[in-house]
This record gives sequence, structure tokens and C-alpha cells, in this order.
Amino acid sequence: MMRNLLLHSWTTLLLALTISFSAHATEGMWIPTLLEAVEGDMQTFGLELTAADLYSVNQSSLKDAIVLFGGGCTASVISKDGLLLTNHHCGYSQIQQHSSVEHDYLKDGFWAASHKDELPNPGLTATFIVRIDDVTGEMNKGITAGMSPEAEQELFEANRKRIEADATEGTAYAARVKAFNYGNSYFVIVTRTFDDVRLVGAPPSSIGKFGGDTDNWVWPRHTGDFSLFRIYAGADNGPAAYNEANRPWQPEEHLKVNMDGVQKGDFTMVYGFPGRTSVYLTSYAVDYVMNRSNPMRIDMRRNSLALIDAAMLASDTVRIQYAAKQSRISNAYKKWQGQNFGLERNRALQKKTDIEARMRKAGPQYVDMLDKFELVYAQLNDVQFARELFIEYYYYGPEVLRFAERFQLLEQWEELAAKGKLDRATADLEASFDGYFGDYNYALDQALFAKLTELYLGYADPSTVPAVLHTWKAKNGSWEATAKAIYAKSMLTTEEDVQALMDMSPKKALKKLMKDPFYQLMKAVRSSYFEHTATDYNTLKAEEEKLMQTWVLGLVDHFPDRTFWADANSTLRVTFGKAEGSAPKDGMEYHYRTTADGILQKYIPGHADFDLPTAMVDQLRARDYGQWAGADGELQVCFTGSNHTTGGNSGSPTLNGRGELIGLNFDRSWESTMSDILFDPEICRNIMVDIRYVMWVVDRYAGATHLIEELTLVRDPQERPEMDAVPELNTELGQD
Repeated sequence: MMRNLLLHSWTTLLLALTISFSAHATEGMWIPTLLEAVEGDMQTFGLELTAADLYSVNQSSLKDAIVLFGGGCTASVISKDGLLLTNHHCGYSQIQQHSSVEHDYLKDGFWAASHKDELPNPGLTATFIVRIDDVTGEMNKGITAGMSPEAEQELFEANRKRIEADATEGTAYAARVKAFNYGNSYFVIVTRTFDDVRLVGAPPSSIGKFGGDTDNWVWPRHTGDFSLFRIYAGADNGPAAYNEANRPWQPEEHLKVNMDGVQKGDFTMVYGFPGRTSVYLTSYAVDYVMNRSNPMRIDMRRNSLALIDAAMLASDTVRIQYAAKQSRISNAYKKWQGQNFGLERNRALQKKTDIEARMRKAGPQYVDMLDKFELVYAQLNDVQFARELFIEYYYYGPEVLRFAERFQLLEQWEELAAKGKLDRATADLEASFDGYFGDYNYALDQALFAKLTELYLGYADPSTVPAVLHTWKAKNGSWEATAKAIYAKSMLTTEEDVQALMDMSPKKALKKLMKDPFYQLMKAVRSSYFEHTATDYNTLKAEEEKLMQTWVLGLVDHFPDRTFWADANSTLRVTFGKAEGSAPKDGMEYHYRTTADGILQKYIPGHADFDLPTAMVDQLRARDYGQWAGADGELQVCFTGSNHTTGGNSGSPTLNGRGELIGLNFDRSWESTMSDILFDPEICRNIMVDIRYVMWVVDRYAGATHLIEELTLVRDPQERPEMDAVPELNTELGQD
């Protein structure tokens, strides 16, 4: 359907729906520019601010303290000197990169005593939202009936470039037009990015990852999942490349830290950059996720984690080398298991098919649409499976494959030499070797290759498998023997051999490289994907997108009592709820909070997931809580809320009704991981570390009192509102 002929404007529909939006609902991730429509509902729920206090382009607002941290997490500004608070797992790769056996910041923690001790992190960025504007009309400008799809797309892209250029003219900002809800609306997002972001403080992993993989995606939780960074700026207080002369950035807005914390029933608001949700998918797509995609990905990661975890347990060197890699692999591995559990338990497929049955009765256009969905997914599912298998094998499998990709520049050496760029390109390549081999273990990578290649071949369409794999297997007999032979033969598996390759003339090095088994395999695996899968995938996804664009409008028309909101797409969102527990299973009830007593109950000396520094254990046993204890004398550690969150919300600040910092979002419960596809307000809970526990670790455990002195600490008003007045959840909302 042509964009300008859509029956409705999604933005108009969204505004109309949210005006009458039920104050009992906690489902949804709200675009900040549309908050006026739900302002009254949020205030009824406990917000004491206005929509303009949360988002404004004419004055400083809370949005100016919210940061896109790197490429996939959220952080917040918590001091007038640009101090950032995010999750430990969001800063984990930076902490790992600064760690060594001699300076094991992963094990011992890190606390900069002064600004000069704060550690730079090349490539790490902090991005702020300047403004978000609806440009749906401008994106469709000039598109008319009768245009060919090619002409329409060409004009559409020209409009995009013009909008982005106009939005940044005369500024140092960046801009990007983003599609919302499958192209039913478009917003241009203008951003400002700082490139000098330094590590300030991080607790030991025994605190920051307390509970480890055992507790990941689980409640109750006792994890001090936080780390501290700082933004540095140039002389004009603007973004600048790293320079020792840079000074701490002076922000217009920073969050106040509430010392009285949160009680059951309190309003909670999470402000951040949720990654991706897909709540409007059809049954065909949900069936694929549950029964094909997730089982394969879980199997691949289960096998790789078994090898990585054993190697890390046996060696401190490997533990440091693979800490961040293991975390990336294990996080999604456990999430996918919980997602399937929740979708099955909540009869997600049945609910989707019930919706579709009702839509089929609504008119022949929906019968036709669902039939088209079925046809598209009959093709798309196989192609998407091949794509996901490629990602699991190539990007999360043996590292030598991705390392081999870097050497493709040698195939272009004549062209680079003619342009005078060869020396610079090879110098940059050689400069990357120390970092790569510093975090690489030959024996572990070899074992991963053997196991994951075997799994890859078991799942792959035989027609897409590189022939060289069958040749190697036939020659060597087993995958273990094959791995041993080709790792020994390759010049890309040891730093000495790689350097020897680079010491050759470009022509000789290229000749050697073309015979290298891993260079051959890298090219064959990539070629298989890009020749057999990528084009079909993009074509079929575009067809799915067109169908979904109209499908969501049909859902709005035929389910007037349901709340609709724009799926998360890594843009700034607000979600709100309250601090509360849940009863996810028959006979099971979760309290909304955990305390320091639970840390001691879980503590197991020497255990990989539940060990703790002795000094901390002594302090907790002595109940040395200082000013961070609650009114009941307890040190609250974590709490759960009914905020709708997803990946990307990691590190998001949790705010009270006055916009004060009360916690730090870091996870969801096992039963909640389905919320990317199906949100159940009875059981879906996000998990947050209490800000008072963060402060206790910084102040009492680490003794970094100078950081506490930077903060703006506040107390609650003497009289708290009656919690009984906070509306209860409508347990039927979002259930079809």
C-alpha cells in the first residue's frame, strides 16, 4: 500500500488512543514527544511532574540527563561534573579491557581517586537526544498515486536525506529519520555525541555480577549491577576527541539521588533506550520464534558456554580474556529459554490465533492479508533461520573466522598502494593484533570450532554449506582432528605467524593468505550467506513490513479497548508502573524487594557466582549500613516493578514521581522475558538495583566518598502519599 494512501496516521491514532488510555495500564514504551497525551494518566499513577518536565526542547528537562551509552545501553548523568551511572554489565567490556592479571579490575574493582586517574575508553560514546520531531508528512511529500515502487522509494530516500540535512544545518549535531510501527509514522531524531568517556568506578564482579549465570533473569536478585563513567569535554564544554587537556563536562541537567528510596506501591518510571519489541507479530512469526529460532540458538550457545565456562574456571588468564565474550553469549542464551517458557505458559500462540480468527471475520481484506502472511512466512522462515544460524556461527563462534575477515585488505593492496593508502591500512591492521591476541586463547577457540562447526552443519541447509568443510572432515575423520589440523596449518591462529605474514611483501602475503584454511572458510561462509540468503531475506522482510504496516492499523480499528503503542526501536522511551512483586506460578509469590540479609544467605566462599570480598561480608554482618539504610533499618538491595522494559533499558535510571533517582534497571524476571512479544501485567516485572545499595557500595565498601560528595542528595517530603490510593493493575489489559 502506498505510504500516503494509508487509511490512518499512526501518530494521530496513537494520540487519540492515549487520551483515553486507562491509568491502570503499565504496558507500553511511550515516545517522549507524545507524553502530553498520557500526562494525566501518569499523574494519577503517581507522577508529580508535567510532560514538559520529562521532555522539552525549549528548556532543560529530564531527557537531558538520559544517555545512549555506547551502542546498546542507557546511562544517566548524576552530577554537575558529568558523572554517568550505568550497569556493570554495560561497562563490562571497558572494565575487562583495562584489566590484566596484575591489575585485575574485574576481580578487585576499580575506583579512580581523582580525575587524573580516570581511564579513557577509545570508541565509547555518550549520546544525548536534542529533539524528536514527527516528520511523517515530510517523508511522504511528493509521493502520488500511480508511482512505481522504484520511483516512490527514490523520492522517499531523497526526502529522508533532506530532512536529516535540514535538522542539523549550522550545528554539530547528527540526525536520523527512524520508522515507527512498520513505517506508519516517521520521526527525525537529532543527537549530540561525546567521544571522551572515561571509567571512574566499578565494583568487583563478585558484586557487579553477584549471582552470575545462576541468577541471571531470576528473582529474587541481589546484584550490584552498576558502574560509573564520566564525560569529558573540550574547552568550550562541547564534544571533543580524547585529550588529556579535556575537562569534566558541565551538563545543564543531572539527576538528584533520593536517599529514602522506594516502598511497595510507589510510582516508578524507567527512562531509556529500549532495543526492540515485536508485540504485534502474527501467529506465524511467533510460532517460528518458539519452535525453530529459539531452540537452535539455545543449543548453539549451550554448547559454546560449556567450553568457555570450563576454560574460564581453570585459568585466571582465560577468565579475564573471555569475561566480556562469555557475558554476551550467556545473556541471550538464558533469555531465550525464559522467553519460550513464558510464551508457552501464557498460550501466546493461542492468543495470536484467536485475534486472527476475529480479524478474518472482520472482512475479506483481512482474510487476504493473513493468507499473504502465511505465504510470506513459508519462505521467510527458512531464510531467516539461515541468517540466524550464520550469525550464531560466524559472530558468536570461533573468533579466527572474524579475525580472518580483517585481512581482506590484502586483496586490495594494489588499489590501496596506487592511492597511497596501503601503508596506513596495514599499520592499522597490525596495531589491532595486540588487542585481539591479548583476549584470544588458541586451545579454546579450536575446541569451539570443532563443536560449533558440527552443530552448524546439523542445522544448515546442505546446499548452503561450504564444500571445504566436507573436504576437511573427510580427510581428518572427526571434527576434533579437523580442528587440530587446520589450526596448526593456518597462519592466522598465533601472533607470531600473523606477524610473519605481515612481514612478507603484499604480493607474497596475499598468495599465502589465499591458501590459508580460515581465510578460505571465512570467504566461503560469508559468500554462502550473502549469495544464498541476504538478498532473499531483505526482499521477504520488506514484504513482511508492508503487510505489518497495514495489519497494525487493522488491529487498532478492531480492538478499540486495547492499548496500542509504537514498538521499541532503540529510540528514547518512557515506561511507568509501580514497585510491586508478582505471583508468576501457582503457590509462588515474589516480594517486591530484597535486602542485604539475602546477600549473606546466598554467600558461598569460593563459589564462582556467590563468593564475595571478605571485607564486604564483614561489613554486612556488622550491619554497617550508614546513612543508606531504610527507615526499617534494612539495606535494600534490589526491587521489582511493573515497568515494561527490554534490552537497551539496561542502565536506565528508575525515577520516582518527582523525577529523582531511586534505582537502576538491569534485568527482567525469568517469567517476563516474553514481554518483547507478549506483555502480561500480572507477572511481567523489571528488576532494578536500589540506588541506596549502589551508594553503600561506593561509600561504605569502596570508601570512594569523593564520588558521593559530587551528587545532589535529597530526601522525601515528610509525608508520603497514601499508597492505597495508587490504582491497582488491570490484569486483563493487553490480553486477547
